[in-house]
Amino acid sequence: MADTRLMVFTGNANPALARDVAGYLKLPVGKATVEQFSDGECQVEIEENVRGRDVFVVQSTCQPTNDNLIELLMMIDALHRASAGRITAVVPYFGYARQDRRPRSARVPISAKVAASLLGTVGTDRVLTVDLHADQIQGFFDMPVDNVYASPVLLGDIWRQKQRDDNLVVVSPDVGGVVRARALAKRLDEADLAIIDKRRPKANEAKIMNIIGDVSGKSCIMVDDLVDTAGTLCQAADALKNQGATKVRAYVTHPVLSGKAVENIRNSRLDELVVTDTIPLSADAAACGKIRQLHIAALLAETIRRVSAEESVSTLYKDA
Repeated sequence: MADTRLMVFTGNANPALARDVAGYLKLPVGKATVEQFSDGECQVEIEENVRGRDVFVVQSTCQPTNDNLIELLMMIDALHRASAGRITAVVPYFGYARQDRRPRSARVPISAKVAASLLGTVGTDRVLTVDLHADQIQGFFDMPVDNVYASPVLLGDIWRQKQRDDNLVVVSPDVGGVVRARALAKRLDEADLAIIDKRRPKANEAKIMNIIGDVSGKSCIMVDDLVDTAGTLCQAADALKNQGATKVRAYVTHPVLSGKAVENIRNSRLDELVVTDTIPLSADAAACGKIRQLHIAALLAETIRRVSAEESVSTLYKDA
């Protein structure tokens, strides 16, 4: 039976994911107008009664990042003013997460903190997100944050593909992702682990320096939280193949895929890029034979159900 207190709304960032989530919860998507005036200003109107209801707004802040963020903020403000009982921002992909510090005391904003503060300003009661770029970003929010993991979905697909892959080795594309890669290797019957040591001279550029670990004659599984221009993944695939890897597949949660990312992947030595639908694929990306998308709606729906019912969320993602 559907929970009659629970409601799911969405903006224009990823309505297909919101419909799938609502479908798993046996609920309709809430009625709302989310449009733009002729001058580009965001126009929002909630078209049904939300008084006292437990409302979840599903909206990734993917590109166009600023438009989608403003839509999310305006929707939450409208729901707050309409006397919703509790409002949870379900942000499968939290944009600005990579701007989470001041490197070398540069004169730059900590944009992840700014975005988190804005969500608090409009009356958000809770945030639910998937695979934050850095776990400590949860501390930027002044409300509870459930940072859940896509690893059960990714791991399930790896197990299904495992019978075709001999000699698996899990590869972290950088030193910062070692914890994620080690956790995955452990759940793949203690698979071997390799690390790619890279230097990044500036944003969106990476130079592969060295591979730590043995990948010769093995099928490599790279894991990361997001793929942007895909420069790192493509260079990593080159380096791994040059060291004798027989196959290189990448499992990444968030397919940002900006700039020439799809072209880079299409022309690379990467065998396959597997992503989730936290961000919808562009037509070009969907048509690329090397990119395959998995669905996380069931995972999000069960998390939403548990949050609404005040049940444990951590047990769902235990050991993820």
